[in-house]
Amino acid sequence: MNSELNIKWYDRPWAAFIFFTRLPLWRLHQPPQMAYQSVVEWWPMVGWLTGGAMAATLYFGSMFMPYPLAILLAIVVRMMLTGALHEDGLADFFDGFGGGVNRERILAIMKDSHIGSYGVLALVLYLALLFTSLLSIGSPLYAALTIFAADAYARMLAAQFVGMLPYARTEEEAKARVVYRKPTLWAGIGLALQGLLPLAALLWWLGDKVVWTAVVFVPALVMYFLYVFVRRRIGGYTGDCCGAVVLMVELACYLTMVCCLS
Repeated sequence: MNSELNIKWYDRPWAAFIFFTRLPLWRLHQPPQMAYQSVVEWWPMVGWLTGGAMAATLYFGSMFMPYPLAILLAIVVRMMLTGALHEDGLADFFDGFGGGVNRERILAIMKDSHIGSYGVLALVLYLALLFTSLLSIGSPLYAALTIFAADAYARMLAAQFVGMLPYARTEEEAKARVVYRKPTLWAGIGLALQGLLPLAALLWWLGDKVVWTAVVFVPALVMYFLYVFVRRRIGGYTGDCCGAVVLMVELACYLTMVCCLS
């Protein structure tokens, strides 16, 4: 109880930016350890930063260099901001579920820091689809707006894993030594606002150029099928699962947008 009282209103979002990016914000302020249990509740807000940086790099970069090169630079910028945290989770996810035959083996493989063939293939295919989908959107402005909206929306959907599933390991076994707490009602409302506001702005801007139901529900369905898959295989979530879900749901946003704009 005393630990909760020592947490200031800004500690939890600050902890999220420290946890999910490689920015040296801890030099300015280090929140209490307990604040890191709620970082998922501010995950979409971090997406405003990482998605915004990626979107700005793509849009303004396309004014001075070929569009494909601007896309690659934008991807590099976001990876630098996040330290490829979610890409690492994607590789571990595919290594674990691809090579593991049971729950214990899957968890053991995902915890191993070495990358296997499934992880390599997953990263290559993900980056190829990411680059191609952004290139296929065509307009740098549309692509930039989609990136900003998709980054926050995908993190909001991935955060549902924490509320829908138990943690598959113990706190001592966690890679980051942090077990996320289940979001409260107010935290859930905050998550929804963080994730849906950029998406709503994108849909309003594009108007009848896209089918809004597809843009909203296709990524949500991808998240749900991943939830069912993970629940059946290991009965809970890990940080790697959450990171992988973010990238796969975000990719679903881009692919859906390509289909709508074609």
